[in-house]
Amino acid sequence: MVFEHQREHASQWAAMESIAAKIGCTAETLRKWVRRTEREQGLREGLTRSDRERFKALERENRELQRANEILRKAAAFFAQAELDRPGK
Repeated sequence: MVFEHQREHASQWAAMESIAAKIGCTAETLRKWVRRTEREQGLREGLTRSDRERFKALERENRELQRANEILRKAAAFFAQAELDRPGK
């Protein structure tokens, strides 16, 4: 609605205030919805919802891999020390 009616107002914010009052939300809430839609449609820079979800998944995976690497480092150090402590043949 904002995109359709913003030409009728002095600014996009004025359109948001007018429409927000009619649909029963705050202008700020409507502004956030408009900005999200603009990002999703490629009209505004920023991460889309799917990009954010993928980014979070990659961060989770990265943390898991870092934990696994730390466990493997400790195990390697343990076994290397055990090999050094072992009496020779």
